[in-house]
Amino acid sequence: MDDVTDVVVVGAGQGGLAVSYLLTQSGVHHVVLERGEIGESWRSQRWDSFYLNTPNWANGLPGLEFHPEAADAFSHRDHLTSFFERYARSFDLPVRQRAPVTSLEKLSTGVYELQIGRDTLHARAVVLATGSMNRPRVPSMARGLSDDIITMSAGTYRNAAALPDGAVVVVGSGQSGCQIAEDLLDAGRRVYVCASRIGRIPRVYRGRDIVVWFRDMGLLEVRVDELEDPAMQFAAQPQVSGTNGGHTVSLQSLARDGATLLGRVQDVDGHILKLGVDLRESIDFADDKSQSFKAAIDAFIDREGIQAKAAEPDPGEPALPDLQGSDRLDTLDLRRAGVVSVIWCTGFDADWSWVKVDDVFDKRGQPRHQAGITESHGLYFVGFPWLSKRKSGLLYGVSEDAARIVQHIEKRVLVPKVGGS
Repeated sequence: MDDVTDVVVVGAGQGGLAVSYLLTQSGVHHVVLERGEIGESWRSQRWDSFYLNTPNWANGLPGLEFHPEAADAFSHRDHLTSFFERYARSFDLPVRQRAPVTSLEKLSTGVYELQIGRDTLHARAVVLATGSMNRPRVPSMARGLSDDIITMSAGTYRNAAALPDGAVVVVGSGQSGCQIAEDLLDAGRRVYVCASRIGRIPRVYRGRDIVVWFRDMGLLEVRVDELEDPAMQFAAQPQVSGTNGGHTVSLQSLARDGATLLGRVQDVDGHILKLGVDLRESIDFADDKSQSFKAAIDAFIDREGIQAKAAEPDPGEPALPDLQGSDRLDTLDLRRAGVVSVIWCTGFDADWSWVKVDDVFDKRGQPRHQAGITESHGLYFVGFPWLSKRKSGLLYGVSEDAARIVQHIEKRVLVPKVGGS
């Protein structure tokens, strides 16, 4: 077949850009296809006040550090997308923006065919770098809400001013739910938070940021096959925030700042949210996870003989205020509570509907791979949580995964072509 590109990378976020840089350094002919602008998911699926939860030192890509002059600070979403643009320009990466891939198939010849609008591309290898969190996960029960209630997700919420006047319910208390609730509270909104069973971690403990402890304790290097329970790779990220210079966030701090805490949403009927009476269990679960992690850090300090500061009280961990009976509520009448908007912060999924290659996904629709390498020769994944290690879902871990995949492409896909030339 004529005009076959060596490698097509789908997605120009951190994963796709890292792969492109390494392919460029190796002189491999390739193209990066991005559905929107560079770093599109960071632009269109993050709210206006979004800050990264990892410090700047952990957010670089191969060949270029991210804000080294403020390594321990936390950066706004816009700083990251600007960095991505500068990265692509600096290394002259072959990115085609506004080129959404609508179909990926594998031909009988072993070559991959990609459809981009009316255009068709063929490639010997394809790297899927579109991420695993580009489609908000909203439960089907959300359809039971009355039509006069504005419904959003963590991927469509932008700011409090874009919502009509009135109270807001935030469903879910993971990182997105807690940070959006804080954003609404800062804007003076009445906020109800339907909590879920999610752990939390302190932003700083014994003088170091929590990501530093994760790194130094080797926790970012844990492989999927080393997990006590493989299901841990699908657990929600613990509560923590990079806003306001980085701080601990907890259900207690949300209540202190004015949020009304409620149990998990179990069903929806018009203006009525049916709730589980499980709020205190969710609070205890988050607290236990925080205490367990602090104890692990203490043990690590003692074992390694590290000179660390003594533990200090964390302002993000106040005593739980009087819940005023909200922990015993099994329903919330949205009309009576003055609620006009509900934001579903219930996670994200990947959209792989356009990938029409056999044996690439399991029965749950999850990619089947070994550290990003699939059984379909020449097809790879990069840039999502637990691709190979815990750090794979962070910018900090994408360079290692990208290097391994590029090496595999060079040795297993492109070498036969070179040898036969």
